[in-house]
Amino acid sequence: MTTIYHNPRCTKSRQAVELLESRGVEFDVVKYLDNPPSEKELGQIVKMLGIKPEQLVRKKEKLFGELGLGDKALSDKEWIATLAAHPKLIERPIVVHGKKAAIGRPTEKIAELLDA
Repeated sequence: MTTIYHNPRCTKSRQAVELLESRGVEFDVVKYLDNPPSEKELGQIVKMLGIKPEQLVRKKEKLFGELGLGDKALSDKEWIATLAAHPKLIERPIVVHGKKAAIGRPTEKIAELLDA
């Protein structure tokens, strides 16, 4: 089972979809801005990525500054709640393949995930 958390307006996200299609991988698309992952799903994704929740945050996103997140020390649980409430802050694209995941920046990380 393969899923991509996708933002169609993002070039890297579109490249990730093209990569999956070119590899003949069947996948589900989650347009995460329209259908945000729950806190539980985000927790699972972070675990599969092997990162801390804060590492999934788009810190250059305008909303990050507007929310004053650069000045706050949040716990992992608080970061996950923030991402669930503000999906625009989620790094993209994320591909979940089996029990592992990769952030597609660069797209080669997705190729490595598929080849593992």
